[in-house]
Amino acid sequence: MASAFSRRDLLRSSAAGSLGIIVGGSVSAIAAPSAAAQVARQTGYGALVPDPAGLLALPPEFAYKVVAQAGVTKLETGELTPSDADGTACFRDGQGFVLVNNHEIGGDEPYGVPTHAGLTYDPGARGGTTNIVVDGDGNRVNEYVSLAGTVQNCAGGHTPWGTWLTCEETEQRAGGAFQKDHGYVFEVDAFDRDANLDPVPLKFLGRYSHEAVAVDPKTSAIYLTEDAGEPNGLYFRWVPPKGFQGGKRALRELALSDGGDTAGQLQAMSCSKGSTHINDLSEATQPGTKYKVSWVDVPDRDAKTTSVRQQFEEGQVTRSHKLEGAYWDNDGAYFVASYARSDDGSVNEHDGQVWFYDPRSETIELKTIFGVNPDPEKDTNYDGPDNITVSPYGGLILAEDGEGLSHLVGVTEGGEAYPMARNELNDSEFTGPTFSQDGRILFANIQTPGYVFAITGPWS
Repeated sequence: MASAFSRRDLLRSSAAGSLGIIVGGSVSAIAAPSAAAQVARQTGYGALVPDPAGLLALPPEFAYKVVAQAGVTKLETGELTPSDADGTACFRDGQGFVLVNNHEIGGDEPYGVPTHAGLTYDPGARGGTTNIVVDGDGNRVNEYVSLAGTVQNCAGGHTPWGTWLTCEETEQRAGGAFQKDHGYVFEVDAFDRDANLDPVPLKFLGRYSHEAVAVDPKTSAIYLTEDAGEPNGLYFRWVPPKGFQGGKRALRELALSDGGDTAGQLQAMSCSKGSTHINDLSEATQPGTKYKVSWVDVPDRDAKTTSVRQQFEEGQVTRSHKLEGAYWDNDGAYFVASYARSDDGSVNEHDGQVWFYDPRSETIELKTIFGVNPDPEKDTNYDGPDNITVSPYGGLILAEDGEGLSHLVGVTEGGEAYPMARNELNDSEFTGPTFSQDGRILFANIQTPGYVFAITGPWS
């Protein structure tokens, strides 16, 4: 996601000539650039076909529709669709669907989320979410504000009870235009508009630069990524208090209860291999690498005086630069480290890792690794994975936020990468990939200038 630690800015002075591993497999495979072109020809849905409209290149027989466009389409209340579409979830609604769409707006983006009465947390902030109603074929029906007055709504995650957790990627304090502190997670309902009135920050999930979340449907435990640096960010787990049962409004009620700000346990991940503590996830360079996981309680989750990630001594926790997307599937939590460079404190350099946390074994395993991309303008080279979703057809879909060409990248269960889409308009990142519940539509966004697409085709 766009942030103060923008990859596109940093990479222009990075080690672009380093080892050119492009993508690693789900268990053991890694492919160098020379192999990547061959992989692209053999895997996925075929070579991408240029788009005459100059928006989205897709494989043969695939097509897209524009569901929303910032500054062009209109909300039901007449205002223009807000800027910077980001993390998105899809929910079934009868014969159609509802998309809850983040807007990663911090300050001067051209189209803010309208601050409607009853839906606004902080009138001084311009971010939030809109709900986009589409029919069963992905055609736009309606769009309306579901949360306003938040900052940098980056990614998030869907819950097992059919809501969306939207994350503020900021540590903004009250002051100036901002009337309240920021850096929280909020819950948004896809259908019940009354449930979105009087927004409540889920302070028990901490105040830091949130990126994405994944929720365990069995325990209601919540796993969270932090996109931050100096020092690098952390991977968190929230353990619900005894007796808590997840469901509609349950998190809100917990947040409003006595002691709700510190309900449950917020913990940071600490990894080890044998007796050796792992200081940073960039230490892993081979798919299949496994680390044992333990959890360390966060001393002050609201970061009243010190950022959460700065509250730990060296050797207490495991860090990673640019922790990004998260998704629950296969009885565990996938999460993404977008890239690492030596000058950000990382041990080894890479252009993306995909990890899988298994709560039963208390381990994480490196599923996929992207080596430093030697030629970002090459259409078969990929770097900077960000948002992530698990495909109903197997494997992963990753939203690329790297240097050069920008893609939606598929990764098969065997670890082979293939192009799913290419941004033909500019080099803006892809965001928010999410499939409809019937598997017929892949929704995804180009963040700038702000498009939401419905992609259909011969999925298999």
